[in-house]
Amino acid sequence: MLLMIPGPVQLHERIIRAMARQMIGHRTADFSAIMEFCVNVLKDVFGTEGDIFLISGSGTAGMEAAIASFSKVKKMVTLENGKFGERLGEIASRYTEVERIQVPWGESVELDDVREAFENGCEAIAFVHNETSTGILNPAKEIARIAKEYDALVIMDAITSAGGDYVKMDEWGVDVAIVGSQKCLGAPPGLAAVAVGENAWDYYNEKCPYYLDLAAYMKKLKDMQTPYTPAVPLFFALAEALRIIEEEGLENRIHRHRILSSAVRKWAVEAGLELFPNLNKYSSYSNTVTAIKMPDGVTDSELRGTLRREYGILISGGQGELKGRIFRIGTMGNVGKFETISTLAAIEDVLMRKNAVKPALQYAQILLRDLQ
Repeated sequence: MLLMIPGPVQLHERIIRAMARQMIGHRTADFSAIMEFCVNVLKDVFGTEGDIFLISGSGTAGMEAAIASFSKVKKMVTLENGKFGERLGEIASRYTEVERIQVPWGESVELDDVREAFENGCEAIAFVHNETSTGILNPAKEIARIAKEYDALVIMDAITSAGGDYVKMDEWGVDVAIVGSQKCLGAPPGLAAVAVGENAWDYYNEKCPYYLDLAAYMKKLKDMQTPYTPAVPLFFALAEALRIIEEEGLENRIHRHRILSSAVRKWAVEAGLELFPNLNKYSSYSNTVTAIKMPDGVTDSELRGTLRREYGILISGGQGELKGRIFRIGTMGNVGKFETISTLAAIEDVLMRKNAVKPALQYAQILLRDLQ
């Protein structure tokens, strides 16, 4: 099965082999060396000189660790224009008072609303950088800039952008950011990395969940250890995935993601399909997943079911209120032009049977021609 979804992603053979090695003691120098390598490479991925904590858990574990550990605020604002923005709001509501800026899924966040929240007394903000449920890239730099005008804490979900798009924590003024292993990093699911700047500790809340208390991770970081037993095979896999990123070069990797997503969008438009998110002058299309409106007369099962049955290709449908209304193509992690062209050709074949698209594969091929 070819996975063209926004995570988990296809695994490179080197990463699969890395997980097959014998266990090592997690309190040994061998494990510390692996963790130190991961931490150092992830600092480049996050664009930070801050600390990196690795948690054996999904991206959601990283989200909760970030919010709960730094929830010592009177009120936090969350930006919600998709499923994962809503999840941030739900998590934050368990730890502090929250002002939830909720806009229809796929619509753009208005910066005036962000400023108004800080005028209303919010001392922190949590938002999703790359909202894969709708295919929109929220304006992280501008959001963080406004927050810093009010000396507010900035928590950013970079789970599906770090490693596939520019994330510049220190330059933008982001205090805390999260990434999940199974997205643009190209590793299996099960690890979350939380990057934390020094200023975040002013907001530390000791009444956070025991396992997700980042102060415990900080105590062990000096020895390049985790406070609790780590998922050792996933650390093997993450280290190999990060070696691949180093070999490719982060700038080249981001360029590859941009070209792949641009090709998918170009194909969609030329085929007569409509991209889903509505952009304003600050937001933009995601560079790791493309959301497309389902054409009239085609059902989700007819498109995605046929793709899976006849071609062995898995793409994503809509979530929540968008179920049956959109389909989503992930171009993140280890995929390249072969997988992308194969997926678009298969989708085009299925939709042409329903007279729902025009032939447009050549437009994607032109953009992908020079991609290695």
